[in-house]
Order: sequence, then C-alpha cells, then structure tokens
Amino acid sequence: MLLLINAAAQEPRPDLDGDLPEAVGVVRAQVRLQKLDFWVRYPDYLAYELMTEYEKAPDEPGLLDLSEEILSSQEPDLRRFPMLRHRFGAFEELDDALAVLVERGLLKKTQVLRERRVVEHRYYLLQAGRTLAEGIVAQAPALAWYVDRTKRVVALVDGLGGSQLKKRQYLLRDYADTPIGSYITPITDQARERLRALQTIASPPQPTRFDGQEAS
Repeated sequence: MLLLINAAAQEPRPDLDGDLPEAVGVVRAQVRLQKLDFWVRYPDYLAYELMTEYEKAPDEPGLLDLSEEILSSQEPDLRRFPMLRHRFGAFEELDDALAVLVERGLLKKTQVLRERRVVEHRYYLLQAGRTLAEGIVAQAPALAWYVDRTKRVVALVDGLGGSQLKKRQYLLRDYADTPIGSYITPITDQARERLRALQTIASPPQPTRFDGQEAS
C-alpha cells in the first residue's frame, strides 16, 4: 500500500490540504486508492485494460507487449490477491494496513467531513514514507515487481478520479456481475483469448504461394 500511495501521490495543495509542511504527496479519495489497488492485485484485469487502451491507440505497441508479458507468465495466478465485490466495486478494508504506516510516521490519514458525514478520505505521504518507498528495492529486491507494477497502473490511468476508474472497471461483465460480498473472479482465459485476437490483427499471417514460399 505504501508503494501504491507513493506512485499515485500528487503534490499537496494549500487550498485543498491546508498547511501540512510534513506532507510530500497526497492521494485524495478512498475510491481512487481502492480501484488502483484492484489492478495491482488482478494482473489479468490489468492486461485486459491495457488491451482496451491499445485499441484506442494502436500506435502504442508497448501496451500489447505488456499484456502479453503478463498473460504468458504465471502472474495472473501467483500475483492475484483477491478482493471482495462491494456495492461500489472492488473493496478491501484499508484501516489495518494503513494504521501500521501511520504509526511508523510514514503516512497521515485525514477525513473531510460535511454535514457530520465523511465525504472523502485523504492519504498524505510523509517524507519518511517516500524515502522508504524509493529505497525499498535495495533493502528487499523481491519487492521490485510491486514498485514497477504500481507505477504502471498509475501511469495507465493518469488524471482519472476514483469515480471514473469505478465506471471503467464496471464495464467488464465478470466484474459487474460478481455478487456483493463475493470475491471477484479472474478473467485470465478471456484476456488471453482477446490477446490472441488482437495479435492476429496486428500481425496477420503473410500470404504464401502454392510452392510454399512467401509471396513477394
């Protein structure tokens, strides 16, 4: 979670965040954090989303390449960390994980109240948190995958808010049709089938002559 917040954090704004000199970044809204977390925890859904972006911009072959890298590996099984389907989509209780970061002085969590109800959660990354996140691979090389993946997920949806991300994830029927309170099911086979179709379009078979040699 620290790595995801570090990747997604924006520059704090005095007009929105007040005077917080100790904060070096902020993620506004729990919905946004939950949706980003979902794509880190479900590599097959991320690959599917990358293919959707590729169809919008086929001049970006790297999107298709990364989809293939994910789907041709064991990531969809080994890296999947299931999330429950809540009434607002993928959900994971964050309080326990964030409490550890707050206790260690890596993060500060606040709430925006309106008419005595919480309307937004804000997660402020402190300098100690950024320092740890940026140097963590040197201490624990096995976490390099998470550093890279959180950055890729954030880059994919740069500029989009939590509500926009929620709508995008609901476009997939497997996700939307998961019963509330159940774990969201994987779509690995569906994603691989789509990848094969897109690769065929991107690199159609070359016509051949009757003698078996490629036509010029």
